[in-house]
Amino acid sequence: MTKQRHDYDPNAYNPEFSRAYLAPKYWGTWLMLLAALPICLLVPVRAKYRFAQWIAKKLVKKQTGTILNAWLNLEACFPEQSEQAREAILVETLTTAGAFLLHFPLITLRSRQWLQHHSDVIGMEHITRHTDNGEPVILFVPHTWAIDAAAILFASQGLPVAAFSKRQKNRLLDWLMHRQRVQYGGNCYEREAGIKPFIRAVKRGFLGYYLPDEDMRDESSEFVPFFSTTKATLPSLGKLSKVTRSHIVPVLSGFDAQTGRFVIEVHPSLNGFPTGGSHSDARMMNQHIETMLDGKLDQYMWILQLLRTREDGRNIYQEAKRKRAS
Repeated sequence: MTKQRHDYDPNAYNPEFSRAYLAPKYWGTWLMLLAALPICLLVPVRAKYRFAQWIAKKLVKKQTGTILNAWLNLEACFPEQSEQAREAILVETLTTAGAFLLHFPLITLRSRQWLQHHSDVIGMEHITRHTDNGEPVILFVPHTWAIDAAAILFASQGLPVAAFSKRQKNRLLDWLMHRQRVQYGGNCYEREAGIKPFIRAVKRGFLGYYLPDEDMRDESSEFVPFFSTTKATLPSLGKLSKVTRSHIVPVLSGFDAQTGRFVIEVHPSLNGFPTGGSHSDARMMNQHIETMLDGKLDQYMWILQLLRTREDGRNIYQEAKRKRAS
C-alpha cells in the first residue's frame, strides 16, 4: 500500500482550520454539508444522475449569471450549430456538473482504495515513461468539472502534484477544498506568490498541474483560435517547459455522470512543444484542448468567462447582462 506522504512546503498555500469557522457566518455552510452527506453516501448513482438531469433542464432556461456565460460561450464557439443543439450541450454539461457535485465529497469521505477502485485511467504510461526515468513532467489540464480528481488520484499513487490555487471567498469551503486536494500529498501555490515555487517543485519531481484555459487578462496573452472564435491565451507554458526541461502531457480529468466513475484520459506528451514562438505555442495549446474535448463537451466548464478579454476591448458578458436588464 502507498504510504502517506508529507509534502509540506512553507512557500505553498497552507490554510489551517480556524475556530472562526464555527461562527454563525458559516452555519449555513455547515448545514449544507450535513445535508449533503446522506445524499453522497446513500443515494444510488442512477438516482443522482436523474436528479442532476432534472435540475439541469430547469437551470438551462435561466439565461442569467453563470448560465448566461455558458450560453454566450457556446454561441461564440459553435455558431454553426442551432440553438437547440447548443441547449442540448448545456443540458449535458449541467447534468455532468450536478452529478459530480453529488459525488466529489466521497473523495474525502472514502478511502484511497475507494478512489482508485472508482477511477479509470487511460494512458497512464504517457506519464510513467517519463517519471520512471526521473524526467520532469507538467500536466496540461483543461477546466473540467472533475479537474481536481486526477491530481488527487495521482497523489494517491505516489505521484503528487504542484498546482496553482485560487482562494475561495468562503474560507471554510476554501479550507475543506484544500484539505481534499492535498490529502495524499502535493502542494498548491497562489499565483500572487509568483512562479518560482512552482518551478522548484517541478524540478524536485512533483507533477506540475497547469491549467491552460483561464483568461487572466494578462497583456502577454495571445489571441488565437479556440473552436470557432478566438481566445486570449497565456503562452507561458512554453517558457515553463524550457525552464524546467519538462515534458508536457495533456490530461482530461473527467467524470461519467451515469456510472459515477472518474475517467482520467492521459494523452502522449506534446511533440514539437514549445514551438519557438508564443503565438504558435498558444495555438497548439488550444488545438489540444479541442482534441481532448472532442465528443466530451459536457465535461468542460462552459460557465466560466472564457472569452472575457476580446481584441476589440468588448466584454460580451457585461453587454449581455446589461441588455437583459434593460
